[in-house]
Amino acid sequence: MSHSTRRARRALRAALGVALSAFSVGFTGDALADDNHFQVPSSLAGDVAVVMPTNYASPGAWLLDEAVEDVSETVPAAPSVDNEPNANAEATDQSSDDSVVADEDAAELSVPQTDDESVEDSDDDDGSLEERFEEFEEHLSELEDSIDEVAEVAGNKSLVVSGSSKSTMKVSGRVHLDAWGFDNDEGVTQFAGGEDEENRLGFRRLRFGVAGKVKDNMLYKIEMEFAGGNDSEFRDAYIGWTDLPVLQLVLAGNQKRPYGLDHLNSSRYNVFIERPFVIEAFNEDARRLGLQSYGVSDDLAWNWRYGVFNQRNVQDEGNYVGDHLQLEVAGRLANTIWYDDISGGRGYAHWAVSGAHADVSKDALSEARFRTRPEARTAGTRYFDTGQIAGADYYNLIGLEGVVNVGALQIVGEYQSNWVERDGFEDVRLDGGYVYASYFLTGEHMPWDRESGTIDRVTPFQNFWLVDKCDGCREAGWGAWQVAARYSQADFSDGDIFGGEGEALTVGLNWHWNSNARMQFNYVTGKSENSTVGNRAGAPIEGNYDIYGARFMIDF
Repeated sequence: MSHSTRRARRALRAALGVALSAFSVGFTGDALADDNHFQVPSSLAGDVAVVMPTNYASPGAWLLDEAVEDVSETVPAAPSVDNEPNANAEATDQSSDDSVVADEDAAELSVPQTDDESVEDSDDDDGSLEERFEEFEEHLSELEDSIDEVAEVAGNKSLVVSGSSKSTMKVSGRVHLDAWGFDNDEGVTQFAGGEDEENRLGFRRLRFGVAGKVKDNMLYKIEMEFAGGNDSEFRDAYIGWTDLPVLQLVLAGNQKRPYGLDHLNSSRYNVFIERPFVIEAFNEDARRLGLQSYGVSDDLAWNWRYGVFNQRNVQDEGNYVGDHLQLEVAGRLANTIWYDDISGGRGYAHWAVSGAHADVSKDALSEARFRTRPEARTAGTRYFDTGQIAGADYYNLIGLEGVVNVGALQIVGEYQSNWVERDGFEDVRLDGGYVYASYFLTGEHMPWDRESGTIDRVTPFQNFWLVDKCDGCREAGWGAWQVAARYSQADFSDGDIFGGEGEALTVGLNWHWNSNARMQFNYVTGKSENSTVGNRAGAPIEGNYDIYGARFMIDF
């Protein structure tokens, strides 16, 4: 038998040993027999059982060791050119060794061998070995795929054991620690309840939740907010059904209403610390109890969501009680009109239109009230507030949004208008919008989720880290650095309603330490005018403010 054939056999045995070792570690069941016996696949070894010495922990380890021994013992010595007789003797000895090795190989693989085997039989054996080796490569490839599938599940440390063997559970959470400082003039003092706005330090968000799937096509999510101390609230809390005909995904429970891109974006990914005037005023706290369908086209170019909601924010109450259900029908249609797959999504463009029709009650529970803070987290007083709009019967809202991203640069804009229809009073129209630009100094980009039509998680080219080296030097990675600026405007005053007209400029700096953690700094300068907030009986006034904010955040 040729040296190349023997080497191929030994390579085959070594590879089989590695595969069986991985197999014995990664799987349990009938693949390996009891004790020290295992069955070699019939395509490789002619359906023979092999017995492994008892001093080996696994068949893979034994086969690997055997392969190493064979290689070390049977490597032919180089012939001597200085001494011809010695060279011939070594060749004779090597021929004898070759016969012994061939007999050992034959015994291990149960392949009959004879001393008078012809050259043609040897060639046939080489061909048969090549076929077997090809079969083994195919088998090993299938085994590697199976191992990868198991490793993907076993290595997902975000999965925990649920209370039911037929369901899954994934834990998530976020921590947002804020610091705010205020510099307001006398007019803004009225908006803040007649006192100077005090500085703040504390948790903006402190959330923990679980989500998972239930056989066959159901899912669930429960997320709690603990930033209020003893006054805990829930956020996302729903059950759902996936893979439905036409409807695709349906969720029933507390979830975000489908308008306002900056609200549909997760607070984990938003560029600025707080949301613009109009987005928060027309969709305060975003989530409502409702039933909503979510869909996406096969090519990911289009996505949509629509549903019916109760307008009351019950996150701190748990229930809505009232004769008038105050129902709202809302929807959003979004289109990723351009997406550059070649660059991994570093270039894209998006537009969307959204709208809502909402019936409100005429009693003290009326949801016809629109209010917001000054794009910063104040103590609780909203600088812009329409109060409950008297005589409101229903309102209609429409929103437009657009995004263009080219590499490290992103430009985003939104506009929303709200027409409030009233009985016995003049109808009013409230509106507002914003535009911002952001840029990564380190070259990253804002990823885009085409299934939801929202921004996604930033991945720095290099995470932030700092270590001391043995030679006394230091090495560091500096994360991703992003700068941004936003101009925002809103008008909540019309007719006999003096909720305030505001504008603000926000400058931001984001330092992404890694994909899950970052620091944000915002400077906000703005003003409010034509407002009676804080003194409804008085004349409309105006005021200016400067606010400084920082946030340290992580999510998991």
